[in-house]
Amino acid sequence: MADPGERDPEPVARFAAVPVGVVAGAVAVAHLVLAAVPRRWFDEDLMLAIGRHHLDWGSVDQPPLTPLLARLADTVAPGSQFVLAVPAVVATAAAVLLVALMARELGGDARAQTLAALGQGTCVAAAQFGHWLTPYSLEPALWAVIFWLLLRWIRVRDDRLLLVLGVVVGVTAQTRFAVLALAVVVVGAVAWAGPRELLRRPAFWAGALIALLITAPTLLWQAGHGWPQLAMAGVVSAENTAIYGSPLVVVLHGLAVTGPLTLGLAVCGLVAMAREPRWRDHRFLAAVYVVMFVVVAFSAGRHYYLTPLYGVLVAVGAVAMQHRREAGRTRDAWPVVTLGAALAVVGLASSVVLASTAFAEPMVAATARAYRALPPEQQDRTALGATPYVYAAYLDAADPQSELPPVTGTNRAYGWFAPPPEHQDRMLFVGDPERLRPWFTDVRPITTVEAKTPLGTYGGLVPETTTVWMLDGRTAPWTVIRPALRDLTLPPVR
Repeated sequence: MADPGERDPEPVARFAAVPVGVVAGAVAVAHLVLAAVPRRWFDEDLMLAIGRHHLDWGSVDQPPLTPLLARLADTVAPGSQFVLAVPAVVATAAAVLLVALMARELGGDARAQTLAALGQGTCVAAAQFGHWLTPYSLEPALWAVIFWLLLRWIRVRDDRLLLVLGVVVGVTAQTRFAVLALAVVVVGAVAWAGPRELLRRPAFWAGALIALLITAPTLLWQAGHGWPQLAMAGVVSAENTAIYGSPLVVVLHGLAVTGPLTLGLAVCGLVAMAREPRWRDHRFLAAVYVVMFVVVAFSAGRHYYLTPLYGVLVAVGAVAMQHRREAGRTRDAWPVVTLGAALAVVGLASSVVLASTAFAEPMVAATARAYRALPPEQQDRTALGATPYVYAAYLDAADPQSELPPVTGTNRAYGWFAPPPEHQDRMLFVGDPERLRPWFTDVRPITTVEAKTPLGTYGGLVPETTTVWMLDGRTAPWTVIRPALRDLTLPPVR
């Protein structure tokens, strides 16, 4: 372990605080403005729903950190979507700063640091979800911290960084389990390409143990509930096949939403690491990207799964561009910068369309009216249920003024939440009640909600016309009904 007083063996340029700060500030302001626009996005609503009513050490496909942040935001300002977005906006702006810091660790001057910040700041995918509180809005910043620590260790060889790395990996795993796959791939890539000295440091393995200890509570939750997260891989693949038709289209979508500047710098970084000897200690990054890209492509993962990996490649690419400039082989990059910024604006605008309130709000309003219409003594014995989980999340994350009770369900995460209390022997239900009919003697419609949004819901897998039902005469305990009906897949659209 390095001496605490050891100085950096390779001095780096001063941090370009002003230009990088301007880019990060512009990104933050843009997302704060968008955070004030009324929106409903089911991934964000699910985080809020879990945080409000179902917080635990885990859920079907969601570690607890993002729901915990949602709960804290909702406690500070109940029902405020602006405050809910603040953690995501902070993470999005922080990712810009961290990518610039990575460029600095690699020897980047002020121009390279600024270019790296622009590359991260104009990533179209990050522009789309940078103001939604979801796990994938936090990942770019968290992965950037991981890679910054690795790059700094390569430069200064201070093993204390590896202990901090373990803490960050553990915290990141409480956001999404994808970082565990990243960790395995990084170890394999370092063993293959170097610097192998990293794997010989006891502090590295101590950091790995720290990461596992921090992750342990949510892993134990998964183990105690049958590892539903593992089953989700097949579910995601099937959903993406239904939405896109081919894994190739998923890959192309992922590349398209990366943005021209981000992708261009990433490609520049990959080429430099493959061709130039000076990048020998960093070639493992190229191997990590290739392996992760292949895994996501063949597993038909979500198009945004690789988004947090581009930050470090952007940093390498920006410094590689500096090397070309210093060698007199550079070309003017500002047209690409301008195009990247323009596409980022398109991404920001499309996020407003994607997060449409056109269906969620009428459904919540209709359900609230039906619930308030019940006499008080019936409200107490009436559970509120919904399926698929998108509907349940919309209702669970409704404004507190709607006075709706916590929602129960059988789909996705809702199938593993606590069932309603046994004294509730009837249910106000939103969605298709067919699977519940055998468990109730009386199923009757109350009202129908129809509201078309421009781009559909969940790629057309979730219907936008639904009915509110009253289910009466429950014939079995909830503890029997719930395990019999829980499922991970979205029901077919009728």
